[in-house]
Amino acid sequence: MFHVEQERLSVLLRRSIGVPRATIAPLRRAFPVISLSRYAALLERPELRQTIVASVIGRLPIGILGLAILLATQASSGSFGVAGAVAASYLAGLAAMAPVLGRLIDRAGPRRLLAVCAGVFPTALIALVAALRLDAPTWAPFLLAAISGAAFPPITVSLRTYMRQRLADDAQLATAYSLESVLIEVIFIVGPVLVAFFAAYLSAAAAVLFAAACGLIGTVLFLRSPVIAHWRVAQRTVAGILGPLSVRGFPPLLLVILAYSGAFGLLEIGVTAFATESGSPALAGVILGLMSVGSAAGGLAYGSRSWRPPLTRQFALMLFLMGAGLAALAYVANAAVFTILGIVAGIVMAPALIIQSMLVAKTAPAQYATEAFTWSTSCLLVGVGLGLTLGGLILERADSSAVLISAGLVSAGAALLASVSLRAN
Repeated sequence: MFHVEQERLSVLLRRSIGVPRATIAPLRRAFPVISLSRYAALLERPELRQTIVASVIGRLPIGILGLAILLATQASSGSFGVAGAVAASYLAGLAAMAPVLGRLIDRAGPRRLLAVCAGVFPTALIALVAALRLDAPTWAPFLLAAISGAAFPPITVSLRTYMRQRLADDAQLATAYSLESVLIEVIFIVGPVLVAFFAAYLSAAAAVLFAAACGLIGTVLFLRSPVIAHWRVAQRTVAGILGPLSVRGFPPLLLVILAYSGAFGLLEIGVTAFATESGSPALAGVILGLMSVGSAAGGLAYGSRSWRPPLTRQFALMLFLMGAGLAALAYVANAAVFTILGIVAGIVMAPALIIQSMLVAKTAPAQYATEAFTWSTSCLLVGVGLGLTLGGLILERADSSAVLISAGLVSAGAALLASVSLRAN
């Protein structure tokens, strides 16, 4: 029966997003704990398959831009501190604007906003590359990075809200969020590898331009997807300027997200520094991509079955395990061993993000659904940006080991915060 379920999902994945058989087969053999029946049932829905296909291209810049902007700026300025700050500006722009876009989507749907973002986002990235190449004012890369982040098409939050609208059952919703998280991880696998390719054979700036093209094409395709055709605007029963921030239990959840996401930023710049110290900066994209393989496997395993502990307890456990795994990387000097341990450390990352989405969906009412997801995304990105900035500052005085130890401590601290501040769910 299990092999039948595997084959059904393999066929659906190949038809939906073009995943080749050779890619799926090793994953099935290596992770027999993963039951695929829930995913197969989910992907039998034609409208969901079409939506997933439309979303993948438009979200590919998620896996490209953080590292690409970091490397392109470092190549231009020669400073990891400046590079980390410019990459953080991109994330800060996205984080600052996302809740505004989310509130507008909750009130009027995503069509018009996506159309505007499809134009502004690639334009800002092209201008950023020009500013790095030319003798532009010092502040120009920071401003253009922030604008490109602010205009990032809100495909992910639109898709998550659509899933909440279409899937009322908690088990189905958990599986859908798991699949969506795994797709993000696939993007994080492909994205850094593409950056590594561009950095090795062209330039990191070329990777930024490639991301701009993907954002434009993917958003246009998403505008033609079932998300837009079947979108339902929820009736607003209460009007409040704070939106989901006024909902009990939501602000503490955001604090936990802000805390643990700093570890992601520290990890990204720590791995980049490790690869540079090893004499091969392009290796950073490969290592980060392979870590996402472990994360994707963990996400598939998590969403394939039901788990007894409350979500809040699961959340704290995943964050603690992630912290332990990241701290362990600081004591490894060999690149091959570092990569293997990175894959193991990545296993709990996608489950943590899935549980985060489930907690957001269970805490915020329908009328604030998209805005709530954007607030969680904003806190995630602010945390990553703070981690990037902190990591850059640490590297001015120490090496990659100090950054990775900091990542582990930040994640473990977030686990403690989750255990004491979140009410049981």
